[in-house]
Amino acid sequence: MIKELQQGAHYVTRGFGLLNQRGIRPYALIPLLINSILFSLVIWYGVDRFEVLLDWLLPSWLDWARYLLWPLFVILTLLIVFYTFTLIANLIGAPFNALLAEKLEAKLTGQALPEFKGYWYLLKSINTAIFNELKKLLYLAAWILPLLLLFVIPGVNLIAPFAWFIFSAWMLAIEYADYPMGNYDMKFTDERRLLKQNRPLALGFGGAMMLMTSIPILNFIAMPVGVAGATALWVERLRKQAIDDQQLFKPH
Repeated sequence: MIKELQQGAHYVTRGFGLLNQRGIRPYALIPLLINSILFSLVIWYGVDRFEVLLDWLLPSWLDWARYLLWPLFVILTLLIVFYTFTLIANLIGAPFNALLAEKLEAKLTGQALPEFKGYWYLLKSINTAIFNELKKLLYLAAWILPLLLLFVIPGVNLIAPFAWFIFSAWMLAIEYADYPMGNYDMKFTDERRLLKQNRPLALGFGGAMMLMTSIPILNFIAMPVGVAGATALWVERLRKQAIDDQQLFKPH
């Protein structure tokens, strides 16, 4: 089990190297640029509105309080960005992440990419990727309340942080593994079943991604790294099992 946890975590470091391959980098940069621009605009607007709010709230004799309130605003902004960037980035970047996973799998397997099937098929694929992302959010929402209740139950609250970390690692494994598996039209329930059969491997990967997303600045590149690492994990450890044992999917 320990070995599989380590192997799963290793796929996160693999993701860094895979993104540097020729022809792959643009597919990682596009969603990053979109999200960076989006959050920059939100932060810029927030700073502008906060300054207006201070002008309205504080009389001239309390102007010195600005020096206390601005650090609090900066901390709050960093927390909001930290806790929402990954969520929003994955939702917006879902179609690009699926394409990134497809290109990487072609590189890893040496198989030719499928021919372009037309813009209607492309639009359908984008809608499917976004729909799958929403299903993952619903799955997350269904578990959040029970896990939060653990923190308020005496005695049980001692294990609540560990339970939350394990669940977060599991969710990140599902989040990123969905992109390569979704390219084969696997259902969300079938994806979870396959990952459960390889739980230590999945938790090792998700735990390493959890640590990466908890580090400021580094979490901004966690999304493409996670997609790349999960694609390698799928190709090298999960795909054959899905074909041989379960027959869960058909290629696009």
